[in-house]
This record gives sequence, C-alpha cells and structure tokens, in this order.
Amino acid sequence: MHFYEVNFDGLVGPSHNYAGLSFGNIASQNNANAIANPKEAALQGLRKMKSLHDSGLVQGVFAPHARPDTRTLRALGFRGTDQQLISQAAQKAPHLLRACYSASSMWTANAATVSPSADSQDKKVHFTTANLANKFHRAIEAPTTERLLQAMFNNEQHFSHHPALLSGQHFADEGAANHTRLCDSQGHQGLEIFVYGASSFNPAIKKPARYPARQMLEASQAIAHLHQLDTQHTLFLQQNPDVIDMGVFHNDVIAVGNENVLLFHEMAYLNSQSAMAKIKAAYPGQRPLHLIEIKQDIISVEDAVSSYLFNSQLVSLPEGGMALIAPSECQHNDKVATYLAVLQQADNPISQIRYYDLKQSMQNGGGPACLRLRVPLSSQELGAVNQHCLMSESLYQTLTLWVKKHYRDRLSDADLADPSLLLECQTALDTLSQLLNLGAVYDFQR
Repeated sequence: MHFYEVNFDGLVGPSHNYAGLSFGNIASQNNANAIANPKEAALQGLRKMKSLHDSGLVQGVFAPHARPDTRTLRALGFRGTDQQLISQAAQKAPHLLRACYSASSMWTANAATVSPSADSQDKKVHFTTANLANKFHRAIEAPTTERLLQAMFNNEQHFSHHPALLSGQHFADEGAANHTRLCDSQGHQGLEIFVYGASSFNPAIKKPARYPARQMLEASQAIAHLHQLDTQHTLFLQQNPDVIDMGVFHNDVIAVGNENVLLFHEMAYLNSQSAMAKIKAAYPGQRPLHLIEIKQDIISVEDAVSSYLFNSQLVSLPEGGMALIAPSECQHNDKVATYLAVLQQADNPISQIRYYDLKQSMQNGGGPACLRLRVPLSSQELGAVNQHCLMSESLYQTLTLWVKKHYRDRLSDADLADPSLLLECQTALDTLSQLLNLGAVYDFQR
C-alpha cells in the first residue's frame, strides 16, 4: 500500500486584510493598517498549490472561513440585520469588527493537530481541532474548522475527529504549527514531537517574558492521549522562551521537519543538546537521522524571523530527495540565500530549494508552512477523502476564475465598515462550498 503526505493549503479568504491583530508576530504588527490585495493573496496561494501538484505531490485545498463572523458579533451584543451589525460594530467597536473580519484561517497549520494511522493505537487518522485560545480573532475559528474537517475527512472507518480542547489559556493549543513528525517514510511508525511554550500547572517551567506562550504543555499531552500515541515514540520538548520573546511565536518559525530530516536553529529548543539526544533515542526509524542545526553566527534569529527560513515546507519528492519550499524573502536575504545554496549541496536529503512569492501572506505573518496542514494518508485513506478538495488542473482553473470574479484587489481598514463587503464574501463562499462539495459548513448557510 502506498502512503502520501498530503498538504492541505488554506485558500486565502476574500476578507484578507492587515489589521495587526497578532501580538508576538512581528510581521503582523509591522504591517498593521497596510493596504491588502485579497485577490493577489489567493492567487499566490493557488499558484503554490498548483506547482506542488505539478511536481507529483498530492495537494489539497482547505476552504476559508466566512468573514465577517456575524455569529460572534451577535454573541457580543450587536443586533439587527447583518448589515446593521457591521455598521454598529464599525462605529462602537472597530477593534472587534477587525477581529471578526480576520482571514487568519488561511494558515491551516493552526487548524488542527494530525496523527496518522501508522502512529495511533486504533490505526485511524486522528484530528484535534486547535482552540487557538491565545488570540481572540483566532479563538472564534474552532466551530467552522471542525465542520470543514468533517466535510473533508468524512469516513468513520478511517478518520477520528476530536473537538477543540477546553477553551482558555490552561489548554491553549495552536495545532500542527507546534508539532513535527519524524519517520523513515509516511507509512512507518513515526516519532511525534510536540513543542510547547509553557506549562499551565508547573510554575517551575520557564516562561517567555515579553510575548505570550501560545502552546501549553498540558494541551500537547492531552492531544497525545486523544490520538492514542505510543509513549515511547512521543516527545514533549520546550521551545526556547528567549526566541518566543524575539518573535518566534510558533515552533514552525524556528524549525522544520520531514521524514528523517529536522532543520532547526540552535536556539529553537530549551536545552538543545538534551532535546536532540531525546530525539535520537526515541526515533523508531532505520534510516540515518539528519539533525541539521543552524548556528546563530551563521543565521541570526532576527534573519530567520524576517526571512521565515524555517517556515518553509520540507517535502519528499516522487523522484527522490527533498525540496525546501521557501518564501522569496529567503532569496532576498544574502545570508539565508548563501546558506541554502550550501545546504543544497551538502550531504543530506535536501536536493532542491524552491522559492515562492507569498508576499501577501508573509506581510501578515505566515509563510509556506503556515499555509498548509500536513495529513499523512494511505492510498485507502486518500480514497476516502472528499475528492473535490484535491488539487487538479481543472480545480486550479476553476478556483482561479472564482477568485478573479469574487475578490477585491484592494482592501483597507476603512473598507471593513462597508456592509456590501459582507455580502460579497458570503456570495463567494456559498459558491465555493458547492465547488468543493462541502455542504452547509458556514453559519450563514445553516
């Protein structure tokens, strides 16, 4: 039986804007109130998906959430028609309106944590929706994310879905952005590495001082239990609190792994040498394990964050070897580009470096790895996936035309007060849900 790592990329929604909502995410804060281009953002993402599909990889599409989130506005006391909600919120609470308009669901690395059937005791693929409790504009995503996952992976024989963990900071969970799996190949038992920023119940564990820790140890432990993972092949490593305070809000901003390769910055983990020793001891594979450390004097944390080097995707190619799917910002940083040229020629499985223009997403604080949810699947499991959500030449052409028809090419903070934007977004997503055969996943459809 064949096994695949399928990347489900978030399709950027029509309300893509720069509101600077994510405290601790330097790019998000630095570009607050800039003019966004939703149409170009979605097309950039689609071009990346199509390119990976054309390389022989299985590529999926993860639909955006309906924004503005009128359900949340009503829960906060606003009344009347949807259009009246927008006008009231724009006048009385523009900060809440910005949050309810956020297109942050595009970063599907935060949608859920996924464990493949090769690792789980019941031999099912497990999904736990992230609660994203640390940020209001993201904490409202879980109900729609759960419905989308159910619509995409709707087969109880192969897939097990778990709702988001208890809301609140004690079990704050940011999904796959703080989870890495190392293995010989996708069908073999893997080592699942959960990276946390702090503990809710153990005050002896060091916390960052400037920016919040978004992933709690207790959340990661709960997910490992829910997914029925083998404790011998499950690790909980702490992210270095100092790099969180330098703008590394998720582990996938400072480390990236795939199969038997882990590329990481020397400051990524607290007590890095001990962390690497634990990985070597728990790794269940037979292939050589490549733990590639980048020193601070080669690439600083500041350069890593500004270029999003580690927020690249690392994918296995059908012809052999691996490709690093990097944002074009890496190409424009001399230190990073020089390092990647050397890495490509070194004795490791990374044989290609591919650069992609994802500027619209990057300016809001998310690179190639943020945009995708990795789902390892067997051929049988892949056959049970909603096939309308898998990239193809025809789907690419259909979605490109859909974006060009429904998306604006300019969106500012002031435009969020325009009630017609709500109708535009709902019309677009109503059509999309039919194209992807999702059913009534959005509140306005229910």
